[in-house]
Amino acid sequence: MPRNLKEEVVFTAIMAGLMVFVMVCYNVVLVQGFTKGFMLNSIKDYPGGLLVAIILDLLVVGPIAKGLAFKYIINDYMKKNVVLIGITISVMMVLGMVSCMSLFGIIMAGHVGVASYFHAWIFNFIVALPLQLLIVGPIARAVLGKMQAGADQVAAAEKVSEEAE
Repeated sequence: MPRNLKEEVVFTAIMAGLMVFVMVCYNVVLVQGFTKGFMLNSIKDYPGGLLVAIILDLLVVGPIAKGLAFKYIINDYMKKNVVLIGITISVMMVLGMVSCMSLFGIIMAGHVGVASYFHAWIFNFIVALPLQLLIVGPIARAVLGKMQAGADQVAAAEKVSEEAE
């Protein structure tokens, strides 16, 4: 889990960047299939989706998902296992982000309606959850772990140099 703002920004950028890119490509394929314009349309839709996803992640879904997870789901046993906390928060984040981004997607596509929303939600959820738990989450946590290990080494070196003085 990120320990400071810098780590939170890097972690969110990796997580949102990869999730949005794959999900935009997936949704473009669902709408138009693998056509010549598939990648161009995906790249065109990516910046807007990424911006909305980052704002939602940092300001809405992230705080709500973490708050609900720690208040109602994560118990004392789970607090002893960082992996369980990570999985719980990841699932909560996917539920929130799929709910919001599916709405964003149908609005942008001009297919607003209850049936369209639930169709988009189901199709996005069945891809987003395994994508998050099996691919993107582990990549983002690995980068974060390396970043934290580097910061810990710098802090330890600074402490040793201070003690030597």
